[in-house]
Amino acid sequence: MDRLAVIGAGIMGTRIVRHFLNAGWQVALVDPSAEARDAARAVLGDAACLVVEVGDLGPDWDATRLVIEAVPELLDLKRRVLADLEARFAPQTILASNTSGLASADLTRDLRHPDRFVIAHFFNPADLVPAVELVPGPATRAEVMRDTADLLARSGKMPAVLKADVPGFIANRLQHALMRECFHLIDQGVADAETIDLVTRWSVGVRLALTGPMLQRDLNGLDTHLRIAEYLYPDLDARQTPPDLLARKVAAGELGRKSGRGFYDWDAARQAQAAATERMLPEVIRLARAADSTEDN
Repeated sequence: MDRLAVIGAGIMGTRIVRHFLNAGWQVALVDPSAEARDAARAVLGDAACLVVEVGDLGPDWDATRLVIEAVPELLDLKRRVLADLEARFAPQTILASNTSGLASADLTRDLRHPDRFVIAHFFNPADLVPAVELVPGPATRAEVMRDTADLLARSGKMPAVLKADVPGFIANRLQHALMRECFHLIDQGVADAETIDLVTRWSVGVRLALTGPMLQRDLNGLDTHLRIAEYLYPDLDARQTPPDLLARKVAAGELGRKSGRGFYDWDAARQAQAAATERMLPEVIRLARAADSTEDN
């Protein structure tokens, strides 16, 4: 049976654990906080997962093939945890970080053997979204990338192996490029948030899960894309700082779902809609996989 340890019992760590449990792995979830461990147990239910604090992971876990760090996105904390993991686990153990965008060179600065480090960026909800971005560090061995991709694929994930570490990897670069233009359209008085969501969901969005942007360009014709790009690119937003509207909302405590208000009011109906959306996500993924199977055949 494959064995995995996840460090950090927050939302991401717990959902990563749920994925591997569903895949039949033996999993340990490690966190120093009793409150976090209790919350994780409530989410995982009766699943056979070892949920322990740091010092209670027995020596039989020393040779675990993969350990995933999923602690909060604070560089100093992650570096300290990774250094502790390096000292704790056997040399053949792969050390992975679930960072959303911190640089691998910064994360590995305190490691004596950074060649066994890799970034494994899962997406929330981590037990449902198939893709995982795999990003090498400056010293990461090729076999570490290959073995990590193989482990993830055997668990049912779809590893996306990047050739180099860039800020934001792929997904966050795409998301922030899209959001920069969304904020620009609002600032220019072109449309409100609801209208932007409508257009995105019911034009670009309904196609992307089945094609991706590059295949969609092939379908549309690269000559058509070039002609549009020639007149449109000069008018696209190219600001180098976060949008003023975003900064104002954060300063006002309008953080979205977590605070009850963002671009939308997060009342009971909106919360129910978000929960329903997550329940529907597996069906969207099933249809996208079916599209891939049709293409393969």
